[in-house]
Amino acid sequence: MIEFPAIPPIDAAARRAAEARQNALTKPAQSLGRLEELAAALAGMKADPFPHVSRKAVIVMAADHGVALEGVSAYPAEVTRQMVLNFLSGGAAINVLARQAGADVCVVDIGVAADFDATLPGLLRRKVARGTRNMAAGPAMTRSQAKAAIACGMEVLADVAAQGVDVIGTGDMGIGNTTPSSAIAAVLTGLPVAAVTGRGTGIDDEALAHKVRIIEQALAVNRPDPADALDVLAKVGGLEIAGLAGVMIAAASRRIPVVVDGFISTAAALIAAGLLPDVRSYLIASHQSVEIGHRAMHKHLGLTPLLDLEMRLGEGTGAALAFSLLEAACRILREMATFDEAGVSGRDGT
Repeated sequence: MIEFPAIPPIDAAARRAAEARQNALTKPAQSLGRLEELAAALAGMKADPFPHVSRKAVIVMAADHGVALEGVSAYPAEVTRQMVLNFLSGGAAINVLARQAGADVCVVDIGVAADFDATLPGLLRRKVARGTRNMAAGPAMTRSQAKAAIACGMEVLADVAAQGVDVIGTGDMGIGNTTPSSAIAAVLTGLPVAAVTGRGTGIDDEALAHKVRIIEQALAVNRPDPADALDVLAKVGGLEIAGLAGVMIAAASRRIPVVVDGFISTAAALIAAGLLPDVRSYLIASHQSVEIGHRAMHKHLGLTPLLDLEMRLGEGTGAALAFSLLEAACRILREMATFDEAGVSGRDGT
C-alpha cells in the first residue's frame, strides 16, 4: 500500500491578502483579468501573499506502451528512446522552451523498453518495467507496478524539491501514450471512447477508427473500475502517467504548484485527483490541446487552461510556455504600486 502524504488546504488568508492588494494596485479592479486570479491562486497554494515562481523545473517522464503494437501511433516505438536522447542533448522543443522560461528539465526513464548507456549523463534511471503490456489483451500493468511507478514519481519530486523549486511543470514521452490517456479519460469522465480519442501523432481517419476500437476492446477486456483510480491506472494506464500522478501528489503535499501540460499530463492529473481529490487545488492547466478529450478532462477536474495554441506535442511544452504567465502574475502582485504608494487618485478621487 502506498502511504500518501497529507495535502494541506489552500491558505485562505494568503489568498485574501493577495486579492486585497490586487484591488489596491494602480488599475481598475479586475482589469488584468485571469492574471489577477492566477496570482491569488498561487498565493493560496504557497501560503504566501507575495508568491515567487522564479525557480522552475519540468519533469519529463518517459515510458513505452505495449498497445503501440496495435498500430495506434504514426511513429514506431523506438522513437521513445530516441527522443529521450534528444532531450538529454538539449535539442527537443521542451529544451528550447524551458531555456526561454529559465526552467530546468529533469528527464526520467520510468519505463522505456530499451537500455541506455550507463555513462549517459543527465538521465534519472528509475525504470519500473520495460514498458507496459498490451492493454488490448489484458491489464497494462499489475497494481504493484502501478504503485511502484506512483512512488517513483513522488521520489523524483522530492529530489527536485530538495534542490529548491517554486513551481513544477509536467511532461511526457511515450509512443502510443494518447491511447491509454484516452482510455483513462473515457473511464473517469464516463464519456464514450470516440468522444475523448483524437489523432495523437497525426493518424488518418482509418487509423483513428482503429484506435477507438482498440481502446473499446481494452475497456471490455479489463473492465476498469471508475471508482478506483488505481485500478484504472493499472489496467489501461501507463508508467509515465503513473509517475506524473506521483509527482503531482508529492508537489501538492509541499505546496508546490503544478503546471499541467497536455493530454497525457492531464490523464495523470485525473489519476492523481482520483487518488487524492485535494490535489486538484494545486493544479494549473497550462493549455488546451487539440486532442478532443482534453476539454472533457479539464471540465472533470474543474480547471480552465491558460492558453489555447492548438498544440499537441506534449513533453511539457505547454507548461513551459505557461511559466511566463505565472511569473507575470506574481511580479504584478509584488512590484506594481498601489494607489497610495504612487500618489494616484482612486476611482472615488481620494
